[in-house]
Amino acid sequence: MRTRDGDTTPATGRVNRKKLGDQAEGVAARYLQSKGVRILERNVYNRGGEIDLIGQDAETLVFFEVRFRKRHALTDGAESIGWRKQQKLLRAVSFYLHRNGLWDHPCRIDVVAIAPGTTHQYRIRWIRNAIQAEA
Repeated sequence: MRTRDGDTTPATGRVNRKKLGDQAEGVAARYLQSKGVRILERNVYNRGGEIDLIGQDAETLVFFEVRFRKRHALTDGAESIGWRKQQKLLRAVSFYLHRNGLWDHPCRIDVVAIAPGTTHQYRIRWIRNAIQAEA
């Protein structure tokens, strides 16, 4: 069932979730740019999976996982990234580095957790080097 503006109802929620995810990624991108990160790519899909944002922080290539949680969610966005999701991100990043010949380039995987704020519109938590590959 669709509403007048074309969104699906909460029963299916796919379009609403995609729209919310895109909005959260936009908020994250603006926040990161305000902190000096240059955003290079958004929503990168490859055989390994999806990478929400790719940016450059000084000389380091940074892959960002963006997580949004509603006001009364039981877990923080960062806490919602389980082992399986971490493995998918590591595969996606490895594939990206391999495809672009960047194996020797310094890089890391960060998480940007976004939630509705109380005094500001959003509460944003940037966790650097949040996900690491085991040697």
